[in-house]
Amino acid sequence: MANEVPDGGSLASRIERLFQIVRRPGGDAYSNEEVARACREASGESFSTTYLWQLRTGRRDNPTKRHLEALAQFFEVPPAYFFEDGPADRIAEELTLLGALRDAGVREVALRAVTLSPDGLGTITDMIEAIGRREREAAERQRAEQR
Repeated sequence: MANEVPDGGSLASRIERLFQIVRRPGGDAYSNEEVARACREASGESFSTTYLWQLRTGRRDNPTKRHLEALAQFFEVPPAYFFEDGPADRIAEELTLLGALRDAGVREVALRAVTLSPDGLGTITDMIEAIGRREREAAERQRAEQR
């Protein structure tokens, strides 16, 4: 995917990952203001844009249970996403897949692949892996040339 998602298990990185992966249907990212407003409405508590920015950047790292539940509700993930590594990793993988399927080209390839035999799927998988390797190698060469 084109977006770089921060690694790590900190609360800030998990929130940032949600912002990077969970998008509007058109592919645009949600703003802090949109998410904060929805969280205020869901939790019934104060939830400012600044507070959300502080959570995203790690300047604050101890939100209330209601705030986390409101974030989980907005991004449609279970609250456990914010605490447990196993569910967080699995959910992040699923969100990445869903984000990729929003891309019309990826969705078209996936829909066409449904009708292929296991051998045909294996061939397509091999081709995708080979192209991915070549693109990674080209990107590495380009980075090396820029140094």
